[in-house]
Amino acid sequence: MSKFYQIIAIGFGAGKLPVAPGTWGAALAALMAAPLMWVDSFWARLTLILVAILFSFICAKAVDMFADEWGEDPSHVVADEMVGMWLTLVGNPLTLGNIAFGFLFFRFFDIVKPLGVRRLEAIPGGWGVVLDDVLAGVYANIALQIVNLYFNLS
Repeated sequence: MSKFYQIIAIGFGAGKLPVAPGTWGAALAALMAAPLMWVDSFWARLTLILVAILFSFICAKAVDMFADEWGEDPSHVVADEMVGMWLTLVGNPLTLGNIAFGFLFFRFFDIVKPLGVRRLEAIPGGWGVVLDDVLAGVYANIALQIVNLYFNLS
């Protein structure tokens, strides 16, 4: 069972890529969300929310399970970036333009860590690793909704 947690936490291997593992994790999440463009928006939204919740719990548990081996906030754990990317897309029309802009917005907020994102990162254990990306995803979602309001990327 611990192997299952490891595989999810490292984003099916994306976290082991040599440069910018968080970017690879977010890119994988964007690719995984892309097929939902052809699904009814209610079901797409529900799928993104449920997968984000599931991966949040698995990621937090994996970070706690392997803290002695991996350290407090291991860079190869990218399931948290995947969660943030999926939350970025919830409630926005799923189009290639929104997925691309959502990816850019999420990576921006994840890297810059504005308005409380860094504070959440300070929560000890696995939830600190996950929750900062959740808030970055919320900020990216708001930014994407504003862009859609004015420029309609759908």
